[in-house]
Amino acid sequence: MTRQSPAPVYLNLLRIRFPVGAVTSIAHRISGVLLFVSLPFLIYLLDISLQGPEGYADAVAILGNCWLRLGTAAIAWSLFHHLLSGIRFLLIDIETGVTLKQARTSAWLVNLTGLVLTLAYIWWIL
Repeated sequence: MTRQSPAPVYLNLLRIRFPVGAVTSIAHRISGVLLFVSLPFLIYLLDISLQGPEGYADAVAILGNCWLRLGTAAIAWSLFHHLLSGIRFLLIDIETGVTLKQARTSAWLVNLTGLVLTLAYIWWIL
C-alpha cells in the first residue's frame, strides 16, 4: 500500500518562488484585467477630447492630476506588457521558442521590455 502525504496545512504564497514564465503569465492576466477596467475611463476621455477645443482642454486638465498620471502609467504598463506577452504566447502557439531556455529568455525579455517602456512613458509624461 502507498501512503498519501497529507495536504499542506499552511501554504504561504509569498514564499513560493514562481518561475519567470509563470510570473509573465500571471502578469499577462492582471494586465488584461487592468486594460478592461480602464476602458470606460479611456473612452470617456476620448469622448470629451473630441468635442472640440474646450473638451480637449478639459481632457488635458483631467490628465494633469498627479494621481491620474500615475494611473496612466499603470495603464501604459498593462498595455505594453499585455501586447508583448501576447505576442510571446502567440509565438509559443506556433512552436517558436518552446524550449526551456528560449521560453525563459523570452519571458525575461517581455518583463524587462515592458518595464523599460513604462519607465520611458513616465519620463515622457513628467
